[in-house]
Amino acid sequence: MNQKIPDKLFFKIGEVSKLAGVEQHVLRYWEDEFDALQPKKNKSGQRFYEKKDVELILKIQRLLYLERYTIAGAKKKMREGKKKSAQLSLGFDRELFLDQKREIVSDLEFILDNLAED
Repeated sequence: MNQKIPDKLFFKIGEVSKLAGVEQHVLRYWEDEFDALQPKKNKSGQRFYEKKDVELILKIQRLLYLERYTIAGAKKKMREGKKKSAQLSLGFDRELFLDQKREIVSDLEFILDNLAED
């Protein structure tokens, strides 16, 4: 269940509620239960979730509703997951990087050729 998260800086609680398929009060409860879930709030107290918060909520939702963990079990599973991922994940697409590199090299060669003609 790979949910596509819109490319936005911040999400309101209603948007996150729809993405995760849970009620808003459930999200507020999860904030109390999961220390890693701490959305920012504006002066009036309205929550603004970042993309990392939405990803965490979708992970919690998957653990609780699909894998049928309890709250305590989901917390334990998430702690174990943190310990296992000792390697840094850069999170980039290698093919996209190589394509961009080829394009940059091509552009630089074009510039050098134009400078050599002068």
